[in-house]
Amino acid sequence: MTEHVKSARRYNSTGRLTQAEANRQVILNAAKRQFLDAGFGDTTIGGIAREAGVSVQTIYKGFGSKSGLVRAIFDSALEGRGPVAAYQRSDQMRDRETDPITIMRNWGGLVAEVASVATPISLLIRSAAASDPDMSALLGASDEERLTRMRHHAQFLADRGYLRHGVTLDEAADILWHCSSAELYEMLVLRRRWSLSRFGQFVAEFMITALLPPPDVRSSSEG
Repeated sequence: MTEHVKSARRYNSTGRLTQAEANRQVILNAAKRQFLDAGFGDTTIGGIAREAGVSVQTIYKGFGSKSGLVRAIFDSALEGRGPVAAYQRSDQMRDRETDPITIMRNWGGLVAEVASVATPISLLIRSAAASDPDMSALLGASDEERLTRMRHHAQFLADRGYLRHGVTLDEAADILWHCSSAELYEMLVLRRRWSLSRFGQFVAEFMITALLPPPDVRSSSEG
């Protein structure tokens, strides 16, 4: 009897966690749709709560504020579309891959994947930042976090000896930061209607040209 009760309690706990995560996702989906349809200023916690079928208090308890909801949506978008977060796939790939060109091409594909999900939220943050202090702070924080991530990648390239002569760590980080920006995706995909695959290939080739040694130098060093 004791063992049965313990098992039941473990099962119920798992069930509660699963339901809580499901509720969280419903809230985020409703919030994302309303933010992108109506904008940050015209979207209300009450409206999100009604669509999600939860109380206003539930949203405040889980996310704190409208800007907290946007932050949660943005963080989720940065994971990309796969079952494994994009940043984890990126690190796993680069650690096992020894060809810098292959690494860049993989990075290009991941940049395109993440940008396709995250850019609409990034543009929402940028627009709202002009009038909302919390969103302005979120814009600054997200830019700095992405730059920190790109410095991490630049250091990896330097440690492997992949960077072309004359490219500093700061320059490499800035180039990677530019390639992963919402602005680049906005210009080429949203405004010029490039396909996602074309955008990913462009980002990869840009990084290869800007960061790696010229082909003749690469060939001689490999030889």
